[in-house]
Amino acid sequence: ISVNPTINTTYSVTVTDGNGCKANTSSTVKVNILPTPTIVGDTEICNGESTTLTASGGSSYVWSNGSTAGSISVNPTINTTYSVTVTDGNGCSSTTNVTVQVNALPLVNIIGDNEICIGESTTLTASEGIGYIWSNGVTTNSITVNPEVSASYSVTVTDGKGCQSNASITVVVNSLPIVTIGGDNDICLGESTTLTAGGGIGFVWSNGLTTSNITVNPTVTTNYTVTVTDVKGCQNTKN
Repeated sequence: ISVNPTINTTYSVTVTDGNGCKANTSSTVKVNILPTPTIVGDTEICNGESTTLTASGGSSYVWSNGSTAGSISVNPTINTTYSVTVTDGNGCSSTTNVTVQVNALPLVNIIGDNEICIGESTTLTASEGIGYIWSNGVTTNSITVNPEVSASYSVTVTDGKGCQSNASITVVVNSLPIVTIGGDNDICLGESTTLTAGGGIGFVWSNGLTTSNITVNPTVTTNYTVTVTDVKGCQNTKN
């Protein structure tokens, strides 16, 4: 007979030979309980991290990745299920599994004006997170900076899952235009002079004219100033 008892069970049999003689015997089938395997370890990680999974509940182990150690270190890039078959001292086996969830890193973006004129400031704002650490030590999502020379700023952003990612930006600092004014600055009463500004592409004189040169005939000593704007949008004034 083929039997599969769920508890310890005794089976008996009566045997009769050709002479009609009978005899009895019995056998007890002992049913060992299956091991109860467990897996412990961090089952939620950030992409790029690893986690150690440790099995218990038996004397030998076979993992789905082929390892026969009690613990395995894994670093999946997508959600992955790992199973282990545990065998106890009676040779009984049982299997359990665990799924390691892999969270994507935050997609960090820095917005703000990354090209300024010397003397100006710009506000840089990082997105996609709940925690921020900038390279200058500030821990808000936005920083206002006014570098005197071109400078790079980086930020580490932490999201709601505790995953971190970095981004950086270079703020280019443009120098101010070098303004020149040419022309006769010493005239006689009744004469005129043409003043010509250089150093840029846009001009605003103190008398309201917006050409690079102006012709003036003041009747008293007069100061003329011009604000020049270059191709980068930077301005400087000279008189």
